[in-house]
Amino acid sequence: MKFPSLFVSHGAPTLAIEDGPASRYLSGLGRELGRPTAILVVSAHWETVAPRVGTASSPETIHDFYGFPQALYQIRYPAPGAPDVARKAADLLTFRAGLAVEEDGRRGLDHGAWVPLSLLYPEADIPVAQLSIQPHLGPDHHFRMGQALEPLRDDGVLIIASGSATHNLYEFHGRLPDGAPPAWVAAFSEWLADAVEGGRVEELLDYRNRAPEAVRNHPTDEHLLPIFVALGAGAGHPGRRLHASNSYGILAMDVYAFD
Repeated sequence: MKFPSLFVSHGAPTLAIEDGPASRYLSGLGRELGRPTAILVVSAHWETVAPRVGTASSPETIHDFYGFPQALYQIRYPAPGAPDVARKAADLLTFRAGLAVEEDGRRGLDHGAWVPLSLLYPEADIPVAQLSIQPHLGPDHHFRMGQALEPLRDDGVLIIASGSATHNLYEFHGRLPDGAPPAWVAAFSEWLADAVEGGRVEELLDYRNRAPEAVRNHPTDEHLLPIFVALGAGAGHPGRRLHASNSYGILAMDVYAFD
């Protein structure tokens, strides 16, 4: 079975334990998609100079945050690793994109990976590997990475790019959990949906110059870079916005599929 590549907005770590539109949607999406042979997650929370794949056979659950409810720190996502998938991803990136890829046998799953996975596949019985991002190399680099990884989908691997459709935590203070998105958030998230569904790849890759309020929504763009991997892995075809909601008004929790 060939799965679409996904872009998932993971929001705050509390997505794993709090009820809301995004958590409810993700909880049903895994059942709708079916069971992949393995999962490759590209998380905004693993930043490296060069692409790196996690080859651990039993990746640990990394709690890479502080100041959240204690219940979050007790969560473990004990999925088996997928070292063979990680190494195939490395080979594809090397031979199809000309990238030098490093292996990391100790890296676990950060919250950009295990938080959405705990909702999508709560049984934690599907092998998972993780791939890093390189924020200093921008959207074009990540799009090429995605293009190189597309053959994994023919093997039944589900590629999940995990970030956030909008991500300006400097604007977080005083926001209510169910607050309406301000105009600058809505303008950007709607532009993003329109460009994705219209297949406007060139505009997406140049989003910082073309999208309304791009820099305000992404002061740094590491949380949007994963979407370009998903876009490339979908062979550049127009995507579909599967879900749209907001958390604390400023975090667009949108989910996209590319196939």
